[in-house]
Amino acid sequence: MSVTHLIASATSATLALLGSAAPAAAHVVVQSTGAGVGAFTPGRSWSVVAVLLGLTGAIVGGLALARSPGRPGARSGRGGGVALVAGLAGAGVGGLVVAAADGGPGTGSGIVGGLLAVAVGLTAAVLGGLVLTRSRRAAASADRLTTRQQ
Repeated sequence: MSVTHLIASATSATLALLGSAAPAAAHVVVQSTGAGVGAFTPGRSWSVVAVLLGLTGAIVGGLALARSPGRPGARSGRGGGVALVAGLAGAGVGGLVVAAADGGPGTGSGIVGGLLAVAVGLTAAVLGGLVLTRSRRAAASADRLTTRQQ
């Protein structure tokens, strides 16, 4: 199993888990605990999940974008879709954490991690979009080249 498939499987499993746990998570995130600096609260845990989703998308998107355009598989846009979906999921969960936060930094609501997740997730989505755009351009130019040779 390739690394891309492994990351895609992990991302889809995480999204499935988030989808089934969303109503309960929304209730847990809204509760304020007034925790100390070192406590790992539900708001902080959801922001960590969101940051990890966005970071996974950013890594996959960066690796796919760094792949040489002439290399086999670069025209297929592998990794672009994974980066786009993981980035949007991370930004979405981070946005939910920020929207549900009832306190500022240090209150345990996860607002700092949520804002970080939104930034990293949007970066991953942009990288994924760039990979997909580049793969479409490469495929179109290869089709034009093939048409000219015939």
